[in-house]
Amino acid sequence: MGRRIKFPTLSARAEIAFLHDAFMAAASFLLSLQLRLGGEMLDYAGESLLIGTVIFTTVAVTVFWWMGLYRGVWRYASMNDLLAISRAVTLTILIFLPLMFLVTRLEAMPRSVLVINWFVLMFLLGAPRFIYRIVKDGNLTHVLERGDPMRVPVLLIGAGHPAESFIREMARDRTAPFQVVGIIGDKASRIGQCIHGVAVAGSLASAQSVIDSLRRSGRMPQRFVITRPTIEPEQLRHLLDLAEANGMTLARLPRLTELKNGDGAETPLQMKPVAVEDLLGRPRTVLDREPMRRLVAGRRVLVTGAGGSIGSELVRQIAGFEPAHITLLDHAEFLLYEIDRDLRQRRPALSSSAILADIRNRVRIDQVMLAERPDLVFHAAALKHVPMAELNPAETTLTNVMGTCNVAESCRATGVAAMVLISTDKAVNPTSVLGATKRLAESYCQALDIAERSRSERSSGETQRGGTRYITVRFGNVLGSTGSVVPLFQQQLAEGGPLTVTHPEMMRYFMTTREAVELVLQATALGSGLVTGVTGTPDSGKIFVLDMGEPVKVLDLARQMIRLSGKQPEIDVEIRFIGLRPGEKLTEELFHAGEALAPTPLPGILLAGPRTADWKLLRSALDELAEAAAASRGEQVLSLLQRLVPEYETTATALPAAAAS
Repeated sequence: MGRRIKFPTLSARAEIAFLHDAFMAAASFLLSLQLRLGGEMLDYAGESLLIGTVIFTTVAVTVFWWMGLYRGVWRYASMNDLLAISRAVTLTILIFLPLMFLVTRLEAMPRSVLVINWFVLMFLLGAPRFIYRIVKDGNLTHVLERGDPMRVPVLLIGAGHPAESFIREMARDRTAPFQVVGIIGDKASRIGQCIHGVAVAGSLASAQSVIDSLRRSGRMPQRFVITRPTIEPEQLRHLLDLAEANGMTLARLPRLTELKNGDGAETPLQMKPVAVEDLLGRPRTVLDREPMRRLVAGRRVLVTGAGGSIGSELVRQIAGFEPAHITLLDHAEFLLYEIDRDLRQRRPALSSSAILADIRNRVRIDQVMLAERPDLVFHAAALKHVPMAELNPAETTLTNVMGTCNVAESCRATGVAAMVLISTDKAVNPTSVLGATKRLAESYCQALDIAERSRSERSSGETQRGGTRYITVRFGNVLGSTGSVVPLFQQQLAEGGPLTVTHPEMMRYFMTTREAVELVLQATALGSGLVTGVTGTPDSGKIFVLDMGEPVKVLDLARQMIRLSGKQPEIDVEIRFIGLRPGEKLTEELFHAGEALAPTPLPGILLAGPRTADWKLLRSALDELAEAAAASRGEQVLSLLQRLVPEYETTATALPAAAAS
């Protein structure tokens, strides 16, 4: 049995394009005869008009099919498509001429008809394509662009507008360093079509076959370029595996919103590294931003630790919800200067103030609260580096515990509506000074929240503000934050390695800074009773815990970052295990066994039940801790932390003489 010829399956749009071209081929032959013969055309019809039209149309559609003319995406018609049309039309004329000669000897058909037919068919095929493109674009800017050969062959991921923009940009710049050799499409209808002459060769599932085919044709791509604005983490990891297996690198295009500069002009397309946060195995939480706006709009807001990674993102997002005034407070002069300058550039009309202050100074904090009169306080100031906290337990306690007490009590004294404490998963079953001090800060704010709610209920409406609400939000590691592992890996990569990982089984929860802050604002809105459809507020003393998804192995993160840099782990860049540092755990936890877990009406946010002592008793116990910390008695501080946080299991930390004295 002979081998069967398989014709490609056409999409609906390709079928329409093919039928259009076939109709135009027949029409062009008749129109050419009319232009040449005029009224004598009917005399010719009696002899060869019908057979000439059939032969010409048959030849044309065969050539069009063979050359894939119908595969061009009309939305992106350009000079490349015009060149393809000219080749197809020329070949059609050259084949038709001898065939027509064999059948009719061309006795009744003027030879000039073929020349006229070339121009007519070019117009009938090209004009609809370019008119469609012009209507869609609204201008003629991109119609006459043509590509030139480029150096580095790349394979695009995505067959939409960004891919078309990239191919066009490469065609427009004769010195462009990249040559697009193929496209991996995300829509089945696009597979088999072309964009500016570049074929959509397959789907992501068949990417390896596409690479193999390009390799055999001598056009092996050296880089994947992701043109889609979003991509699932699983798909991204699949691309990383393909890139590593084929000696390729991975990059992405900026989103279309990034392609405009400040005055609205287009900026050149430049590839960027794939963001590490794209690799997180968790979907981004879809949030309702209206409750956040109601929380902030028209109110006075103060952010402590405003220059830090969380604090600065809080400032930027809060500023976007039109507060009446925002106060930036930080102990670090340069960080405060940076966020203040950034805010004034972004929001020059927004009322704001930058205050240099130490939260450990109660007198200074009271002065600031009385002068600024905030309605909302977001307390992000803290010492957060585990090894440094282990070496300096007294200083960490003064900032994380006593500083939080100062801010919380000052909020209570000045009638602040709500204070939000930013906490950490290291506060759950802590093995570090950082975790123990943050757990004490949580406990104190929980106790104050319960006390304030009770005081408000006893006042029977006498306190119009209903007492200060203390909202605690707990989450894990934030990608890119100060002291986190990602900036360390980036620095080590820039230096050529090695990347240092404490333990092969070390796991951490990760979240982007932006999403963490969005969820903090959403939790605050829920805690303040501002979420539509949710009556009342959660019970006092509960902790809002952000859903961090599944924990990520730090070793896997290191390997992925190496591969994203275009290198291979353990071959180009070494990964070195240095052992657990004092205070570190292999895995972190988001909840304590004694905290009753409850869902909330909002996705991405959970509630942990309170487990705390009476506020006054706890405050009295903290006085002794404050005295020991102020005197820099490190060993006593550790002992008191263990007493106040029973689940705290200290590691064998060798304190410097100054800290232990």
